[in-house]
Amino acid sequence: MLGFIALAIITLTWLLRDYGQNTRPHQGIIYCSEGSPETFNPQIGTSSTTIDASTHQLYDRLVDVDNQGNITPGLAFKWSISRDQKSYRFKLRQGVNFHHTDFFRPTRTLNSEDVAFSFSRILDKEHPYHHVGGGQYPYFQSVGLDNLVMSVTTPDPFTVQFDLLRPDASFLTTLATDFAVILSAEYGEWLEKRRQQSYIDSRPIGTGPFSFATYRKDSYIKYRRHPAYWGPPAKLERLVFDITPAPSARLAKLITGECDVIALPSASEMTLLRKSEQIKLNLQTGLNVGYLAFNTQHPPFDDARVRRAIAHAIDRERLLAAVYFGTATLANSVLPPVSWAYNDALPVLDYDPETARELLQEAGLEQGFSFELWAPPVPRVYNPSPLKMAQLIKADLKKVGVTAEIVSYDWQTFRRHLQAGRHDATLLGWMADTADPDNFFRPLLTCQALSYGTNRAQWCDFEFDRLLNSALETPSRIQRKAYYSDAQKIISEQLPIFPIAHALRFQAYRKGITGMDLNPYGGIRFADAERN
Repeated sequence: MLGFIALAIITLTWLLRDYGQNTRPHQGIIYCSEGSPETFNPQIGTSSTTIDASTHQLYDRLVDVDNQGNITPGLAFKWSISRDQKSYRFKLRQGVNFHHTDFFRPTRTLNSEDVAFSFSRILDKEHPYHHVGGGQYPYFQSVGLDNLVMSVTTPDPFTVQFDLLRPDASFLTTLATDFAVILSAEYGEWLEKRRQQSYIDSRPIGTGPFSFATYRKDSYIKYRRHPAYWGPPAKLERLVFDITPAPSARLAKLITGECDVIALPSASEMTLLRKSEQIKLNLQTGLNVGYLAFNTQHPPFDDARVRRAIAHAIDRERLLAAVYFGTATLANSVLPPVSWAYNDALPVLDYDPETARELLQEAGLEQGFSFELWAPPVPRVYNPSPLKMAQLIKADLKKVGVTAEIVSYDWQTFRRHLQAGRHDATLLGWMADTADPDNFFRPLLTCQALSYGTNRAQWCDFEFDRLLNSALETPSRIQRKAYYSDAQKIISEQLPIFPIAHALRFQAYRKGITGMDLNPYGGIRFADAERN
């Protein structure tokens, strides 16, 4: 611990020195984050580490979502939907300024061409930026946006129209997700002339409350206040992400004041944090799920009996006690119980080693088998200690004759190998960006998501997909809930992923820091934060 504190003091001194001698404590906040972002453009990544470093700091979206899950104005101050539910027209705010940075100076404010550029990049394979960064837009492709939007047009400089091939009840919420950020078309053209297109994702230009200053991988990210922000200006002049992967190091920095806010405090640290007179702790119900995904393309997990046997062999109550320390509830569905589409009639998969042995025998595996259990190297909102959970699961499975070999990599390598489908089974999870249940199902389990690497179970069921599509084609919430209930039954029967827990979302920060209210959806936001 002392070593971590000494390192923290050195790091803090260096960070503040690098900002300049006139930087005063009240002008900025240092946030200890858990890792380096994959990119600074959330269109091309789904990692919460990337979302936290980009979406709400650097960008805005056409529409937003409030704490109750309602769609609210963003860069679009109003919108209309055609009677056939297939055309959406948005009116943009005027006078919205893009960031002025050391590397780019815009000559105009936001207009409809920027919105068209941002979505055409995703949807049009012939767009000059579509293949920049690899041509993968995992969230949008997994929800089938490229097979839904027929065209994006600009009737005038401040009007954008999306024409859909069919009605889609979740289209507005898709535009409110953390991935649907608006880029600068002018910046894109400027980079293209210089043949520096890749900079659009690594040297970001947005309209958000902060602008990008500098980044050193695995060390820090620095942001400056966007003085010409269209909304209430950020209260902070400076924001620093101090990249600190080790939870114990983040805690040490918070206690000594080297960090003002920390990411993902460990559930085991809750007692210590509550006792501190200098630290505040926010807790909130989170729309998330932590799960074990079976690669259904890898035998023996292509057999539902084997997947069910593994589920019965895992003592989830012990996981809740030893990993979450009372900060989570047992999951019986991918959807949390607070969701309006939750099916409360699903059978509960109890801890039952004897049933697990019987199922393994039915599958011809009475002698057991070995497999690789992949665990993320860093804590997540939905799983505060993946490696510890993997060890506990390994011990449970040993009792029924199954050997789990735990595998982990650094975070970016881990995600890259997962996307390639190299795992046998993996501990992962999902945190919703909106209240719409489609946000849980479609990215995680559809055949469409299988093609783009977000379906970690490598599972495809056409009846499941049909139910989700039917749910989107009706505006009736009652009918949608019926479709989603049936979809949850299929997951419960086939068990491509085994839901483990719905975790509370919590955040720790020093007293004197305000404006850090937790939102149940999406990433962390610093626009309202300040030091008093």
